[in-house]
Amino acid sequence: MSILDLTGIAQQFGDKILYEDLELHLNKGEHLGLIGQNGAGKSTLIKIITGEQLPDEGTIAWQKNIHVGYLDQYVEVDPTLSIKDFLKTAYAADFAKEAQIGELYMEYSESMNDKLLEKAGRLQTELDQGDFYQIDTLIAEMSSGLGLDVLGMDTPLEDLSGGQRSKLILAKLLLEKPDVLILDEPTNHLDDEHVAWLSQFLQDFNGTFVVISHDRDFLNQITTHIADIEFGKLTKYTGNLTKALKQKEQFQETYMKQYASQKKQIEKTEAYIRKYKAGSRSTMAKSRQKQLDKVERLTPPSSNAIAHFEFPYAPIVTTLALETTDLEIGYQRPLLPPINMTLRYGEKVAIRGFNGIGKSTLLKTLIEAIPKIDGEFHFPANTKINYFEQDLQWENPYQTPLQYLSEHFPKETVKELRKHLAKAGLPNQLAQEPLSTLSGGEQTKVKLCQLTMQKGNFLILDEPTNHIDQATKDSLRESLANFAGTVIVVSHEEGFYQDWTDRVIEISQ
Repeated sequence: MSILDLTGIAQQFGDKILYEDLELHLNKGEHLGLIGQNGAGKSTLIKIITGEQLPDEGTIAWQKNIHVGYLDQYVEVDPTLSIKDFLKTAYAADFAKEAQIGELYMEYSESMNDKLLEKAGRLQTELDQGDFYQIDTLIAEMSSGLGLDVLGMDTPLEDLSGGQRSKLILAKLLLEKPDVLILDEPTNHLDDEHVAWLSQFLQDFNGTFVVISHDRDFLNQITTHIADIEFGKLTKYTGNLTKALKQKEQFQETYMKQYASQKKQIEKTEAYIRKYKAGSRSTMAKSRQKQLDKVERLTPPSSNAIAHFEFPYAPIVTTLALETTDLEIGYQRPLLPPINMTLRYGEKVAIRGFNGIGKSTLLKTLIEAIPKIDGEFHFPANTKINYFEQDLQWENPYQTPLQYLSEHFPKETVKELRKHLAKAGLPNQLAQEPLSTLSGGEQTKVKLCQLTMQKGNFLILDEPTNHIDQATKDSLRESLANFAGTVIVVSHEEGFYQDWTDRVIEISQ
């Protein structure tokens, strides 16, 4: 039974066409993964589904009385609320019923109207049969599963980092138990343990959901169907991601054979027409031209721009790349016990730990974006650090990638800048679009492109895979493995770093 129908959806931004006549039918109980390369329009489609954005053409039809829950990581919240009080707002309707019951009893004591008692009784039954008297337990379980409890349930929201806040909003949404969940990259701010917990939660979820994620293992575990956006069209497959990709490969092979056969026949017919259109067989040639004009030609196979990264190396002679001595990091107070670690030159290290523990704070301390609290850290002379920050924030979001890079590399010609962007997977058309209109993956490519234009011998990357598609991840993985210098990467995707890093450093309190 279909609970959502998208029909004839078309969307265009400037010269960039996202969809033409896109169709999607979401059935009750389906666990749907939405995939596609960076810039294919996945997040835009989510905005269309939730009503946040109207399509240029087409209709969106929801089944009546469906409660849709959307993971909006930028929703306005009361910063003075504690974590626990914010999570309790998931049960606002139940608390309203409890308050109404009290008011009904007050009215009854004055009027002795039995209808008031009957209404109060119905509301009380609804509370008894629901989750109202398990709220504290459910909040505790959710907070533990997503790692919020370690932050302190009385912590005000204004003290949370962006990642912690996103995780809190996800927890509230899951507690609300909507009929349909709409989740855009829900694992971006979760560590391995909490991704596993969310995966199990979604597998057990009785409702319907649509999830965008570039985490293949996560999608494989939670999905029953896959919707793939490619070249402006959406194709829906039955099965998890592995099964869907196999089906897609088979369809592509069949399509290529059909395209090649049709192309050969068209070329043969066109050659005949050219040869005989003015001779004794002109009547036959005209007849074949009419037949050819009626042929519905298959679209030529095309390919998206594939990123190829190469981080330039600045030579350095040293044995050690980094040494910390009783380093304390944090803001008003230390987040972690004193850190003592040593990295050999050329070593490639992954840093792992639950979200909010201080991984990003450690990196920002090392690049001196924030001051240390105590202790020491030391880089050898001639160390040149290139840093990738996970937040997609721009000083001027209306700049184009070309303008942004030109500002940072004024000696480079426009031709050279275009070449660098194209190599990073951003063709000329996207190079001239405002940064704010690019997808998360495309913005990430701009930041990675910047790193490929400046020499370094120490790469520090904070969650570089959050928004990029699998092909881009593969390219980034290969380039980091081949980099001659030292690398520190923070990533919640073990599959991204396990094959090329020398060791994993676990951070814990």
